[in-house]
Amino acid sequence: MIITPPEVLKMMVRPTVQVVSDCLARGWEESVVACWKYGAEIATQYDKPGDPKSRDIGLCLTILDPFAEPRLHRAWPGGFEDLEIYRREVVDGVHDHWIAPEEGKWEYTYHERLEYFQVPGIENPIDQISQVVDALVAQPYSRQAQAITWKPWADFGIKDPPCLQSFWFRIFDDQLIMDCRIRSNDAFKAGLMNMYAFTDLQRIVAERISAKIGRKISVGHYTHTANSFHIYGSYFKDFFEGFWEDVENGRRTFDQRTFRTDDPFVAELMAEAVVNIDAKLAKEAKGGR
Repeated sequence: MIITPPEVLKMMVRPTVQVVSDCLARGWEESVVACWKYGAEIATQYDKPGDPKSRDIGLCLTILDPFAEPRLHRAWPGGFEDLEIYRREVVDGVHDHWIAPEEGKWEYTYHERLEYFQVPGIENPIDQISQVVDALVAQPYSRQAQAITWKPWADFGIKDPPCLQSFWFRIFDDQLIMDCRIRSNDAFKAGLMNMYAFTDLQRIVAERISAKIGRKISVGHYTHTANSFHIYGSYFKDFFEGFWEDVENGRRTFDQRTFRTDDPFVAELMAEAVVNIDAKLAKEAKGGR
C-alpha cells in the first residue's frame, strides 16, 4: 500500500513516496502506480525531440517477504531469459569478462564492483560480500555490513555510471534484512528486474551466514530506496497499452496480471530459459562475446 498521504506528496517538488507491500510483484506494481500518479514532470538527458517529460518520484519501498508469491508481473516488458541472465550477472558475474572500457565495452558490472572492488594503491580487489558475511557472523547486530559500487575517482562523467549505489545488511531475530539504495531507477522497464536479482543476492548472503554459524538465518524484509524512480516519456505508449490498462482500468485481476514462480507452467518456462542461457554462455566461453 502507498503510505504517504496524497496531501503530503502535493507539498513536495519531487514527491518522496513510501510503499509497503507483502510481495515483490505487488510492491513493484504499487510503486509504478505511485510514480505515475504523483511523479513530478521533468526532462531527462536521454529524451529525444518531442518526447514527453518523464514522471519522477523518490521511492522507499519495503517488501515484507521478498520470496512470497507472486514474485513476477506480466506487465513487466521483458522475458524469462532477460530476467535470468540479469540475475546471473548480478549474483554470479557471468558477464564480468565483458568489462573492457578501453575497447568501448562495459566499464563495470555490479558483481565486479561488489566482489572485486578495485581501489588505486591497493593491490588486491576487495570482496565486499564476503566482508559482509564475515561481519554479520562475528556480530549479527553490526551496523557496518554494507557494500558499495560508486568510485568517486572514476565514475563522475563516464557514459553509464552505476545506478545501484549500495546494499546494507543487518540481522534481526534471525532474519537478514537488506536495504538497497539506487540513485536512478527505470521504474517500468528495469525496476522489477533489479528487485528480483537484488533479493536473490539477499537470499545468498543469508545462506552463506547460515552455513557459517550452523543456524538458519532467513530472508527478512527488503527495502528499495530510489533517489529517482522514473517512467520515461518515450515509454508512455507501451506503459498505457500494457501496464495501465491492466492495473488501473481493471482489464485483469491481480492474480491474472502476475506470475507465481512456483506455478508449474512458469517453472517450466524459467527452466527453459536456464537451458538457453547455459548454451549461450557456453558459446561465449568458446568464442568470446
